[in-house]
Amino acid sequence: MNLGATLIKSRRSVRSYTNEPVKDEIIRETLECARLAPTAMNLQPWLFGAITDKNLLTQLGSLTDHGHFIEGASVCFAIFGEKSAKYYLEDCCAATENMIICLQGYGIGTCWVAGDKKDYAEPVRTLLNVPAQYTLVSLIAAGYPKEITMPKKKVLKEVSFYDNWKEEAE
Repeated sequence: MNLGATLIKSRRSVRSYTNEPVKDEIIRETLECARLAPTAMNLQPWLFGAITDKNLLTQLGSLTDHGHFIEGASVCFAIFGEKSAKYYLEDCCAATENMIICLQGYGIGTCWVAGDKKDYAEPVRTLLNVPAQYTLVSLIAAGYPKEITMPKKKVLKEVSFYDNWKEEAE
């Protein structure tokens, strides 16, 4: 198995973190990995934030509908896309995944919190003082895991096909 596959296969959503801070160099490396994500026409229509201030983390957690655990994270990354770019959502999701994989390589647990089209997207943008041409795409709560749960995943044959999809007889 290659390193990339190992990182991807070992990643799980983590919503409970220790108090150990994530080092600045890891945060910078994560932002660098986001910056290098593929984008349509190489537009790079994004803005990335790294929030470590405990007061802001608490506020972010309280704004979301399913991300209250952000309050306990060491850092929360906020990924914004330029609304005028046709493929900002796809581009920013690629950057989000790059960040998650980078953090996994450091043993840092993450949980992707939706942002696009959520009622709290604008309040988060305002809270973080992000220019109005951007919209929230995702938040990534991150920190050293207190615990890791292993949710059941579907088996490959349930979610894949080769060439053409065919319903198999049971």
